[in-house]
Amino acid sequence: MDIGICAASHIGDIDYVVQAEALGFSHAWMADSQMLWSDCYATLALVAERTSRIRIGTGVAISGTRPAPVNAAGIATINALAPGRTFFGVGAGNTARRIMGLAPQRIAEFEQYLQTLVPLLKGEEAAYRHGDQSIPIRHVMPDKGFVNFDDPIPLYISGFGPKSLALAGRYGDGAVLGVAHPSAMASTWQMLQNGAREAGREVAPQTDFYTTALTTMVVLDEGEAMNSDRVKAECGAMAMASVHYAYDQQRNFGHQPPNAFAGIWDEYTKLLETYPAERRHQRIHAGHNCWVIEEEEQFLTPEVLAASSMIGTQDQLLERLYQLAEGGLNQVMILPNFDTRLAVIERVARDIIAQVQQY
Repeated sequence: MDIGICAASHIGDIDYVVQAEALGFSHAWMADSQMLWSDCYATLALVAERTSRIRIGTGVAISGTRPAPVNAAGIATINALAPGRTFFGVGAGNTARRIMGLAPQRIAEFEQYLQTLVPLLKGEEAAYRHGDQSIPIRHVMPDKGFVNFDDPIPLYISGFGPKSLALAGRYGDGAVLGVAHPSAMASTWQMLQNGAREAGREVAPQTDFYTTALTTMVVLDEGEAMNSDRVKAECGAMAMASVHYAYDQQRNFGHQPPNAFAGIWDEYTKLLETYPAERRHQRIHAGHNCWVIEEEEQFLTPEVLAASSMIGTQDQLLERLYQLAEGGLNQVMILPNFDTRLAVIERVARDIIAQVQQY
């Protein structure tokens, strides 16, 4: 089991990734959301120059905000700076699009995007659809170090539901999952395999198809409560980001929130509805995956915290990681609160990574 970090891209916070590399984290996934953080490619360029071992890439780049040729050229440029350790994560765009008042790409649009992207990541010609046109394109100057297609760029596709997971199985070298629960791994693999078979491919656990789950992790002290102030300070932002996501899912698609949110849902939705509808998209994601704004701290119940984060003693967390590995998960990437991020990765490195490496 690999343990990586996901980071809110911050042009002035490259030391965080440097420290993660020194502590033994395997991957650094730089998040892409233009109206929240620094540009992910500018940040990755600095990360590439300051690191030498940790694998680096987008976590995840958004299909609906950059055309496929732009994303392909961006990550191929990073691959020229960090050859052999660059990967490309891509998704249809939840927060990055939502915070601009837009919906993520539809599945059909996302699949068309992937059909263009896959050959471009290899330096090959692709059909780029623009309106009614299908235009043959390729990077025509891949030499002289502008970009690097010689070293493979693994493609990891973000998928949270049956259709997007099927696309990951059909087109990807791996998948980015919204699950870190052993009980859900079997059904996740079934959805990945369904998509792969439609393309005449086979994907399975313990093969080259690489799966990663986004979460965060808090190692409890002996006797510490699940909702202690320290726990909230280390994973509260991840917890609230999952609530933000559930609210968007309900208001846009009518999806019911998870049972873990039942105790807060009425008060939470009442709070958001005090904001003007035409600007509510800005308010929903305030503090997104960095910190919890003051008026939302009341919603950090034990159930909400546990729904999106891995919280437990060292033994409990190691057991859960072993079960996830047995179920076919290759990596957990953690995204702690911004202000406590260094303390979190130091604790996880000491209590978890050191033990996992002996497994």
